[in-house]
Amino acid sequence: MDNSRIFKTPFAGVYPLYIQKVEKKGRTKAELDEIIFWLTGYDESGLNTQLEKKSDFATFFEHAPQINPNVALIKGVICGHRVEDIQDPLMQKIRFLDKLVDELAKGKAMEKILRK
Repeated sequence: MDNSRIFKTPFAGVYPLYIQKVEKKGRTKAELDEIIFWLTGYDESGLNTQLEKKSDFATFFEHAPQINPNVALIKGVICGHRVEDIQDPLMQKIRFLDKLVDELAKGKAMEKILRK
């Protein structure tokens, strides 16, 4: 599979889709942002900067202040792949985010999503 396409996809293009997905299931943008902050170390200002710059996924994760040390606790299948087995580090981070967004949309408790 050619990963370069997703890597070059603007995060700002996908973010509204994440919001739509979680809001359709009764969750909030604030909860989505909390997940993104937990995973990447961004704060609101840092996230907004990435959105304004229309950074692609590669840049978004490259500039992430700190990937949460508990990402190893994120397990399961997303898009037919076990997230813990994905070899490409960038693709794995993207899929970790997808997995967390999925868990939020499926109504999982925030404490569980944030691996507390």
